[in-house]
Amino acid sequence: MTESSSPCASAVQASREVRTVISRLRRRILNAAEAEDITLGQASVLAHLSARQGVTASELASIEGVRHQSVTSSISALAALGLVERRADPGDGRRLLISLTPEGQRRVEEGRQARHGWLAGELQRRCTEDERQVVIAAMAVLERLTHD
Repeated sequence: MTESSSPCASAVQASREVRTVISRLRRRILNAAEAEDITLGQASVLAHLSARQGVTASELASIEGVRHQSVTSSISALAALGLVERRADPGDGRRLLISLTPEGQRRVEEGRQARHGWLAGELQRRCTEDERQVVIAAMAVLERLTHD
């Protein structure tokens, strides 16, 4: 497609359908691992911390795309549950670094396993082998969209 041309009808339809399905699927996957004692926002903070131990609340707010106060509230709630800890930055004692506790790491892994198990189970239960192969092929096509 050139810069000046409009997308064809099939591209517009595919775009709409992919966005709709991904949105629904994302909600279903997140609900599969829903913990009763934490919010989705708090679960997102835990997931980010599992990949980036020792970050500041400001860095987390930037990653999450939310206000600093929102992240600070989530961190306080997670700390009260023993899932994260705050410690002084060894390079700058004025800054606090946020990290997962062992219990927080366990909860993150438990959530990942629940989400993976739900999706694999649904694909097994609701799809034929041929349909699962179509999904695999479609994911390869969509993956190309994520690379420059």
